[in-house]
Formats: sequence, structure tokens, C-alpha cells
Amino acid sequence: MFHIATEKDITDGKITDVYFERTVEILKKKGKDAHVVAEVVCRELPDNREWAVLAGIDECLKLLEKINVNVRALPEGSIFRAGEPVLEIEGMYTDFCKYETAILGFLCQASGIATRASSCKIAAGKKTVLSFGARRMHPAIAPMIERSAYIGGCDGVAVIKSGEELGIKASGTMPHSLIILMGDTVEAAKAFDEVIDPSVERIVLIDTFNDEKIEAMRVAEALGKKFSAVRLDTPRSRRGIFREIVREVRWELDHIEHGNVKIFVSGGITDKMIEELRDIVDGFGVGTFISNAPVVDFSMDIVEVNNQPFSKRGKLSGRKSVLYCPSCGAVDVVAKRRGEMRCRCGDIMEEKLLPAIKEGKIIIEERDAQSIRKEVLEKLKKYAS
Repeated sequence: MFHIATEKDITDGKITDVYFERTVEILKKKGKDAHVVAEVVCRELPDNREWAVLAGIDECLKLLEKINVNVRALPEGSIFRAGEPVLEIEGMYTDFCKYETAILGFLCQASGIATRASSCKIAAGKKTVLSFGARRMHPAIAPMIERSAYIGGCDGVAVIKSGEELGIKASGTMPHSLIILMGDTVEAAKAFDEVIDPSVERIVLIDTFNDEKIEAMRVAEALGKKFSAVRLDTPRSRRGIFREIVREVRWELDHIEHGNVKIFVSGGITDKMIEELRDIVDGFGVGTFISNAPVVDFSMDIVEVNNQPFSKRGKLSGRKSVLYCPSCGAVDVVAKRRGEMRCRCGDIMEEKLLPAIKEGKIIIEERDAQSIRKEVLEKLKKYAS
């Protein structure tokens, strides 16, 4: 009915570039299958970034489970840089090559979204960032989009299904359509207050018909202390200097003793806009900037054949260690090591590329999105200005 692949299509290897199917046929008929090591690396990050947030590893591991392979991977939510392997697969090539297309698809898009979400959260600091971008992408991947945005740093998501999978309540205000059908902002606010559960914050959209500050004052008079926040989604053709509109609303609300009413903004919000507005805005609904993030351009390449380092030109052959220094934060990619390696600062470096699957069995503990997000936010503190 819809133009989507099922989970069975993916696990059956139907979501693959056809040349992998032909390669398997050739290698088997010619008796040329081999035991290989393949790694996934990005050589250049989008947006001229120095770092990115890894997402999609959990889906890769579920896809490779029960195949006779060994896998090492950076944990979901890792901060990584260009040139650092994030995933390594060891096994007979024809056992897993049909999954390369899906593996790269899992990692490239999810990591791009998580990274953009992190940029927004860094820009916002302690202010709220909500993922509003599912409507800009195919609905079949809405849970992936919002999970990636959430673990990247967003404080909430808008889609009901996404919230259910994350174990959180979906967040939102009210659409312009409610106000249009009710005929007036105040009437819509009163109807929302009468019908919707009291546990839901009374956040009112104030830019549908009239001046934002006037509508904010009218709603404040109608709802009184139940009035939680306003949301400004002012069209670009009416924005002028958006910061000044926000400042006017804040001024008037404070003037009529509604200083507790928060201000949320949405509509074309980017990390740069968040930086410019965060001192006078309490929360941001970010849509397309996150959901349509540029992908992290990972590639998968063979680096070892039958236990011998071997790769195509432009790639570094052999297995790698991605080493991290817990003292100074230095990261180094070197030929795979068995013994310890000391950092330039003198401390012992730790391996980031960890065993994840052994002979087709996942050997790492699955973590929930809240735990991953908490770790990501802790790591992002070093990048916050």
C-alpha cells in the first residue's frame, strides 16, 4: 500500500544494491569467497564539523545478529571524528555483503540527525529543544528520526509513536487549524483548557490572526494562572526582526504580571537562530534543520583478506584500534594493538572500538534511549561555549 520496505525485506537482503547480489553469485561459482575484515569509516564530516554523534549502531547489530560474523563497534551515542572506524565486521564476505546498503543507510542518516540535534542542544544550553521535523520526511521513518534527534540531545519529540518507543510522552502545543476552526485564539485556548487533561501544559499559539503581543495578553486574561507558555510560529513574511517580536511579547507579559509564562518559538529554527534567541526564549521547536540533516557519508571497505592486510587505494589496510585518552581526551587511530598504548600525556589509552557480536551473538547489553541521551549530553559539555 505504501512505498516502504518491511523488516523482512531488510533482513532477507532485498534492500541491497544489485551488484552485491551479482558479486555473491560470481564468488560462489568461482570458489573465490574469502574471510575478510570490513570497516565503516567517514572521511569527511558534513557542515565542516570536527565531530559527529554516532547513531544507528543498534539497528546494525540487530541486522547482523545470527550471521556467523564477529563485530566490533563504537557504542551508540559515541562522539567520533572523520577517519575513525565506527564499525568492523569480520567473516566470510558472502555471508554479510548483501547487508552493506542497509548498514550504511542505518548509520548515515541517523548519525546526521543526531549530530544536528546535538548542535541545537549545545546552542540552547539549558533551554528546551523539541524535535518537530517528522512531518518533513517519510512517515515510515518517523520513529528513527525522532529517536536519533532524542539521543542527540533533543528534550522531547512530537510524534505519538516515537514517544511510545522512547518511553516518553510526545510533546506539542496546538496547530493553527484549531484556532482557525474555533475562529479566535482565545476561544481555541479556552476550548483546549476545557477539554485537554490538566497535566498537559497550556501552551497557546499566538500568531494566527493578530499581533502576537496583543494575543498573548488576551490569552493571559482568559486563562489566568493556567497559562503556561506562548508559541510563536510567525510566518517569515510577517517576522520582520523576529527577536524584537519576541521581546515585545516578553515585555507585555511581564508588564501584566505574567512573567512566569514561557516563550517557545518554531518555524525554520536553526542552531544559529537558537544562539541568537536563547537569552529571551525558553524553548525551541526545531523541524527541518534536524530531520533533513545532511547524512554522515560513511563507506564500507574491505581492509583484510584471509588474515592479510589488503585494501583498495585511498584506504588504510588492516584492522584498527581507535584509542581514547581519558585524561586529556586525545584520540588516535592506529594499527590494531593487543598491548597497552600510552598517550603523549602519559596516561594509558582506552580502546573505543569494542566487541559487539561474537559468532553471530550480540554480546553487549542493550541500552535504552534515555541512558544513551544522558551519556551524549555529558560528552557534549566539553563542546558547549
